[in-house]
Amino acid sequence: MKAIKLAKPGGLDKLSLVDLGDPGEPGSGEIRVRIHASSLNFHDYGVVSGRMPSENGRIPMSDGAGVVEAVGADVEEFKAGDHVVSCFFPKWQNGEAAVADFKTTPGDGVDGYARELVVRPASWFTHAPKGYTHAEAATLTTAGLTAWRALVVDGGLKAGDSVLTLGTGGVSIFAMELARAMGATVISTSSSDEKLERLKSLGAAHTINYKTTENWGERVLELTNGRGVDHVVEVGGPATLGQSITACRIAGHIALIGVLTGRSGEIPTAALMAKQQRLKGLIVGSRQHQMDFVRALEATGLKPQIDRSFALDEIADAFRHEESGAHFGKICLEF
Repeated sequence: MKAIKLAKPGGLDKLSLVDLGDPGEPGSGEIRVRIHASSLNFHDYGVVSGRMPSENGRIPMSDGAGVVEAVGADVEEFKAGDHVVSCFFPKWQNGEAAVADFKTTPGDGVDGYARELVVRPASWFTHAPKGYTHAEAATLTTAGLTAWRALVVDGGLKAGDSVLTLGTGGVSIFAMELARAMGATVISTSSSDEKLERLKSLGAAHTINYKTTENWGERVLELTNGRGVDHVVEVGGPATLGQSITACRIAGHIALIGVLTGRSGEIPTAALMAKQQRLKGLIVGSRQHQMDFVRALEATGLKPQIDRSFALDEIADAFRHEESGAHFGKICLEF
């Protein structure tokens, strides 16, 4: 089978297409899956760029979607022909968060899904939503589930709530679409007027160009008649958190899910305390969260926004496209 391997110390020039042996038939509790798609995430870029060092020869990519080719003994949840999608934390099945590192995350601590075939425990996958393509399903593992957990699991999103999303990456657009599907009002930011128009076409009630509106937190307050939004999907980190606190209502919820502006920095703790807000850090979710998310997608008919797809051997070009910041939504590999 074909696969991508990453040589140390990392970097897009260290990605190579290799031939590997067939993984064989599944054992007890395992399934054999032919992978047809993956999708790019900021975490994957951290690994392939060498910013998040992994083992020499690691197969990257945390997201994998494909078709079950065979099931081992004692597997009742899946059958040959089922469409499935991988889990980001395969050993966190349900309950409260049970992991604080990436040692078990495919594409980081263990080999991922930039390959054509895998044999893995059945519990490492869930069913894909009915009617989804493999590329669409591959967007759920990391970006989609993060948005779901931020708004629904942790935030308790309900109809009539207001949500602020930052930028036009995969998580932010998923969050916007989820919020709209569940009856919430969305305010979205971007530095591109063209992308802001696309956000409006997807249902954003208000948009803000954060380059031309430096104090965009204050603008959110104006748009909400001084109240602030109920939820902020905070992907930026230290450079944007202060504005997010301003934009969020008293006793509101800020889901801290990204560090696009850096891993550390000052936090206006006095403002956070004064507004009695709930700042919750999170990384993706459990297998049970993903199963709940899949049912919600089937009920709402929501589909992800896919910017562009690349072939497996074009993986470096796919990450260069991500580096450019030109994408709107998810970038996928299809093979």
